[in-house]
Amino acid sequence: MILRTALAAAALFAATPAMAQLVTAPWPDELSPEARAGLAADDARPSEPASIEDRRVRAEAIQQAVGQPRLRRYGVRMADAEIAGVPVRIFTPGDALADGPVLLNLHGGGFLVDSGSITENAAVAALTGYRVVAVRYRLAPEHIFPAAADDALAVYRALLAEHSPGRIGLYGTSAGAILAAELVARLRAENLPQPGALGFFSGTADLTRAGDSVVLFLDPASVASLVALYTGTRDPADVLISPGRGRLAGWPPTLCLSSGRDFLLGATADFCRALDAAGVPSNLIVFDGLPHAFWSYIDAPETDAAFAAMARFFRGRLEETQ
Repeated sequence: MILRTALAAAALFAATPAMAQLVTAPWPDELSPEARAGLAADDARPSEPASIEDRRVRAEAIQQAVGQPRLRRYGVRMADAEIAGVPVRIFTPGDALADGPVLLNLHGGGFLVDSGSITENAAVAALTGYRVVAVRYRLAPEHIFPAAADDALAVYRALLAEHSPGRIGLYGTSAGAILAAELVARLRAENLPQPGALGFFSGTADLTRAGDSVVLFLDPASVASLVALYTGTRDPADVLISPGRGRLAGWPPTLCLSSGRDFLLGATADFCRALDAAGVPSNLIVFDGLPHAFWSYIDAPETDAAFAAMARFFRGRLEETQ
């Protein structure tokens, strides 16, 4: 029963299409025609499969269907590889510099599926000119915390062998944003060098509370079941799981990005505000009238603008050290 409930939440938490939300107001007229068409197509998609295996197959199919055209559009090469024993996808733009900065991506997918390892990265690689390494970390429920964070740390350590920490950018969407913050907390706990910049895109840094946006858009009990599926017996108040509950002074410069109908808008804003209060260079960008992690699966001018904001942030921060 817990797994079925968590899977229902994961369909929403995973930054994939077919994300039915509790708030059913019409989409705003101010959205671009492309965004409105993409949302209408999303609304018309069939419901998620029942089994986690089928959901993973479906998620990969969506990654290919949405991601391959993006790779072609942006002229980015993708290669499946392995770093430090962890499977990764490496994205190389046509104008990438051999000695340039590198970006580490942790994909979305509610911790249960991969719903971002292609679609989140093609545009970012092209617009920054940096190589992007997407970690295909171990998934729950087979592998609970800290398995995904361990995989992210292993790949980050390997990148440190080739790049100074100030030339490494880290980012993730949805569950990937959570994991990215957890990786920073892990680095700080182990006295390892932090990345030069963090992209925290539609996430939460406190898994002990749902937040008002979640209450508006989702069933909080389903989200709690999903969190339990990821954390296992670990206390979600542990700052390695909920970094927002820990000391934030000295945290890497952070871009927070969300949208007006995102069930993690409140949590994203709360974390950005906490970083600001701790003296961390941080900025929050909110796209009005759009759902959770829209850039991961809708092609529209708003998506182009989101990726452009991400690229400006990373180039501004990581090229300061050149």
